[in-house]
Amino acid sequence: MSTRISSWPAATPMWVDLGADDPEAAKDFYSGLFGWDFISGGEDAGGYVLACVGGRAVAGLGPKQDPQMPTTWTTFLGSDDVDVTAKKVTAAGGQLIAQPFDVMDSGRMALAVDSAGAVFGVWQAGNHIGAERVNEHGALCWNELHTRDYAAARSFYAEVFDVSYQDVTEDGLVYSTIRRPLDGREVGGVHHDTELSGTTPNHWMTWFASDYVEGSATRAVELGATLLEPVTDSPLGRMAVVRGPQGEKFGLIDAPRTSE
Repeated sequence: MSTRISSWPAATPMWVDLGADDPEAAKDFYSGLFGWDFISGGEDAGGYVLACVGGRAVAGLGPKQDPQMPTTWTTFLGSDDVDVTAKKVTAAGGQLIAQPFDVMDSGRMALAVDSAGAVFGVWQAGNHIGAERVNEHGALCWNELHTRDYAAARSFYAEVFDVSYQDVTEDGLVYSTIRRPLDGREVGGVHHDTELSGTTPNHWMTWFASDYVEGSATRAVELGATLLEPVTDSPLGRMAVVRGPQGEKFGLIDAPRTSE
């Protein structure tokens, strides 16, 4: 378990949020799955709420801004200056879906697409630092990019966020961990996903920790989800991949969890 009260270092995947067609149904699902409580973002938040574990924010949830958008978990990467990062995004061949803007006094953000087509957010903390608890049941524990364009994706994030990579050696797997520039800590991954279908875009995937993956996977199905990948062993622990009732994909993993 790790509790954080200060801003996350730049380049860290430090927040995730879900835009849902039916936010109330999504709240019911994740409350039933992880025991999340919810705190309103306020009158000006447009229905956006903070999901909490033990009174600390772990994720965001709200209505879709565009009904045509798919229902997905969006990964946000930390930045010390969103405006500078946004310029680096376009210089590296990416695009901005939303130019940098202030979110009340919570922080400043932008939404972007990398050079290979994966959507992500950029967050500069104000009063809201992002995830306040990680690496415990019901909280964020890992984020990874699934991409067909492995070399291009690695080049993009290195140029924009000054990250480096550590190759993971495993038969049949082309994968590297992302090391942030501040301290070289591994904070995410890049997966050359050759199994992406032609209609599935490159994307960032969110992994939530579970104290009992089999139980969480079973509960997810009881609540209306579908298992895309059944519970199995991996080098990092038991894991499963879930599609939520509104179509969002996420992972469950009983990973070895260490403090941030």
